[in-house]
Formats: sequence, structure tokens, C-alpha cells
Amino acid sequence: MRIGAVYPQTEAGGDPGNVRAFGLAMERLGLDHILAYDHVAGASHADRDPPLWGPYTEHHPFHDPMVMFAYLAGMTTKLEFVTGVLILPQRQTVLLAKQATDLDLLSGERLRLGVGTGWNYVEYEALGQDFATRGARMDEQIDFLRKLWSEPLLTFEGHFDRITRGNINVRPRRQIPIWMGGFSDPAFRRAVRAGDGFIFATVAYADLEKAWARARELLAQAGRAESTFGRDYIALRTAGAEEAADRLKRWRDAGGTHGTIASLDQGFTDIGQHIDFVETVLGKLR
Repeated sequence: MRIGAVYPQTEAGGDPGNVRAFGLAMERLGLDHILAYDHVAGASHADRDPPLWGPYTEHHPFHDPMVMFAYLAGMTTKLEFVTGVLILPQRQTVLLAKQATDLDLLSGERLRLGVGTGWNYVEYEALGQDFATRGARMDEQIDFLRKLWSEPLLTFEGHFDRITRGNINVRPRRQIPIWMGGFSDPAFRRAVRAGDGFIFATVAYADLEKAWARARELLAQAGRAESTFGRDYIALRTAGAEEAADRLKRWRDAGGTHGTIASLDQGFTDIGQHIDFVETVLGKLR
């Protein structure tokens, strides 16, 4: 199983020095990947109808994952960069295709593009996109991205996007892997139908077992071999390094292909503590 770590965006304070320190430490420790969450804009939850149910507000700092990874790509040689997950339907598809291409090329094919639909309708409004149609738009975007990355010239006429006898140039040397994340049955179905893998994130390990069981059921119904479907697990809000390592060991034994250490919500106050936590969990896994 390949092992990575979540960059602790919301606790790292937006400090660029922390980005550098964490990225270099993950490379030194021999991790396989670094994963970053994504939010373009925060929003106050007060007096919203409908309520905002997600965990982040206007007080939580986020770097843009694509820009942050481009920065880290110039100082590392081995780390895979994982968006976990990029909110795809609130972005312009052709522009993202171009950005992902350049990141993949300049990093030496080290991008894994994790995508999802998100929960923050205020963020969608701020970016000029429709929150209500986000699932349908993402379905279309995945197909469009793969065409943009593979065809020198194309005409694409979708419900949300279109291009007439055009394309990006340059293009990647490969199909950049598209993984998906989320918590709902539509997310699992979309991943089985069109994804290269799924990024699971749960607080309780029992919830991971239920989610993976459902994904396996859908894979079987689709006639798709499990060997063609990657599965990553972010162990959220553990009681400490021992529990984090135990969950990832169980996931490895259950057939997980990737596991991601999350150091958030441990009460840490500086980036060194986050790095030490990752190192301790990694030592227990090894």
C-alpha cells in the first residue's frame, strides 16, 4: 500500500514556510504522496437558508492545491501530488485541463487529480457556477477533460461546455488519473462508472468498511475488476498515532491500495508537530 499525508492547510495558517517545510519533510521521510484539500472561498455559516453543513468557515485558510503543488514540484522529485478533492464543477473545464497538464508535465507525471462536487453553495455563486447542477456538470467534465488531454483538435458540444475545432496545446503525455471523493451513493456510482479510483475519508473505521463494501458491490454490478480501481483512505480525527496506524494497517489488510495520514485535530500548534506525527505513524506502519 502506498502511504501519503494530508497537508494540514487549516492549521498551518497560510504560512508559505510551512508548505516548504512539510513538503520537504514528506519527501525526506519517503512518503509516496501528499494530499491537499481544496476551497477557493470560505463563508460565514450564520443565518444561511439552506444551512451550510460543511466543516469550514471564512476563518479556515486554504492554499490553491494546483499552485501549491507546482511550488513543491520544483523542490521534490518523488512525491505524488493529490487533490483530495478539487471541487470540479465550480471550475472552468478547459482552464483546469490546461493547469493540470502543466502541473503533470512540470512535475514529471506526479499528479493524481481527485475531484468532487463539494457542499458550499456560496463558493459556487462566487465563482459564477450553478450549485444545483453540479453532479450533472461533473459527469460531463470528466469526459471532456479526457478528450482535451488526448485529442489534438476536437469539437465538443455538451450541456455545460463546448469547444469548436480547438484544444489546449501542450497536452499531457498520459491520461492524468482522475479519482473521486465524497460520501454519497451518487459519488460511488460516478467513481465506478468513470473514475480511476476513490478517496475515502471517515472518522469511524466502520464507516469506511460500509463505504468500501458499497463500492465493491457497484464494481461487481458494473462488471469491473477491483484491480482496475484504486482506493485511498484518509483516517480522520484519530485519537493519536497508534489509532491512525492501526486504521491504516486494517485498510492495507483489507486491500487498500493507498493510505493517507491526517495529522489534523490533534491539538498541534506548529508544523513541526504535524511532521513528527506523520513520522511516528509511518514508523508504526513500517
